[in-house]
Amino acid sequence: RHYSLDAYLPLRLRPESMGKLRCLRACVIRSLFHMYEPFAARLSRNPALPDSTPSTLKNSRCLLFWCKKIEGNRQEVMWEFNFKFKKQSPRLKSKCCKELQPPIQYEEVHTNPDQDCCLLQITTFNFIFVPIVMGMTFTLFTIGVSTDMRHHRVRLLFQDSPLRSGRTPRPDQGLQVVLDPVHSVRLLDWWHPQYPFSSKA
Repeated sequence: RHYSLDAYLPLRLRPESMGKLRCLRACVIRSLFHMYEPFAARLSRNPALPDSTPSTLKNSRCLLFWCKKIEGNRQEVMWEFNFKFKKQSPRLKSKCCKELQPPIQYEEVHTNPDQDCCLLQITTFNFIFVPIVMGMTFTLFTIGVSTDMRHHRVRLLFQDSPLRSGRTPRPDQGLQVVLDPVHSVRLLDWWHPQYPFSSKA
């Protein structure tokens, strides 16, 4: 196997920091997406706007929300809206699955506070007020054409409880967030190099 020694690694993922057992498995996986070319190439193929709406987020719980102003080389200022979600864990179909756990002495190695988490990152051209959605369940995500017909429009729907299987979310029964106009939409899994994680993990 070949990997790039020149790849930038956050402090927690550098070899000298790998002596800690806590979250070791998660750190190794994260470092592979920095250093191992096939994994890095897989991430670089993701478009700025996904071809289809990500259904993997359905019934995920919003753990955290924040936004920040982006002032780069571009003439116009943009805003980045970040929604951190915890995906709904699949129900175990049989009791035998529960027995497939690592030995207790390796429990810290397998610990991962961000397990089943992902970050929905939406960049807009304007600041848009977003109501409090932390603690709510994400039930609908759509990408359409903006009102100016030049950009994209994102609609998010949050509800107090998860949707039952087979049921369609109703906009009048939840909290709707509309972001328009949108520059980019990115979905970052916990192992993505740009996913924010604590250096103390």
